[in-house]
Amino acid sequence: MLVQEGITQLIGCSDSPRLDAEVLLQAACGINRTTLARNPCQLVDPQSASAFFVLLKRRSEKEPIACILGHKEFWSLDIELNEATLVPRSETEILVQAALDAIPPDTAVDVADLGTGSGAIALALAIERPLARITATDISRAALAKARENASRLGVDILFVEGDWFTPLAGSRFDVIVSNPPYVRQNDPVLETGPALFEPALALFAGEDGLDCIRALCVDLKSHIKPGGLVALEHGHDQQDAVYALLSATGLESIVHVNDYAGLPRVTSARGSL
Repeated sequence: MLVQEGITQLIGCSDSPRLDAEVLLQAACGINRTTLARNPCQLVDPQSASAFFVLLKRRSEKEPIACILGHKEFWSLDIELNEATLVPRSETEILVQAALDAIPPDTAVDVADLGTGSGAIALALAIERPLARITATDISRAALAKARENASRLGVDILFVEGDWFTPLAGSRFDVIVSNPPYVRQNDPVLETGPALFEPALALFAGEDGLDCIRALCVDLKSHIKPGGLVALEHGHDQQDAVYALLSATGLESIVHVNDYAGLPRVTSARGSL
């Protein structure tokens, strides 16, 4: 059985070899999980079997399933990916929730998502707060192209603008500003192997201490946040003190940390002064 062969190959390479093997076989055959479960011993044509083993090899080299399949679920949305986009992490849903808590469902507010990548954060906010006027920026043209495709497929209206952080937003002010910027240290040994090798460096790395992008954002935060508006930034679990100091230096107020599902500080928010 192909699934069993897949499991054997993925033991030691994956934390979930059976699930991965089943998902990859479904992708290779163009079938869903229900079909596979109903007839796990069904005959697979040679072309599909060949495709399965190609996908299996990629997974055995620790390429993330999301990169192999080209999509990932985030906030119950199917987000399509390409080579220029980061795979959305479940931790980033903490950032989405922090923003939603600051956006009344019955009010039209101005929201900016900086470094949007696949558009996952902006899309989740647009689905939950349809009255919000959302602008999303990214320096990567290829990432923006995929974000626009995702928005079109999901039927949401977001203004996508190409440029580095606030550069294309001169003169604009927002009620809510969110960002999941690159925050990985350039020489972090953890990333010398594994999934990060298959994701765009532009979306991951931010200098020797991982704070270069957050520093760049903080330069212009105060001039783009409305009085009393919310700023929420995702960051590394050990960067909360440095991010607090950077936000405090901008003159923003009411700075708080929000923990992720593992109980680690993952998001820091602040308010514009009234």
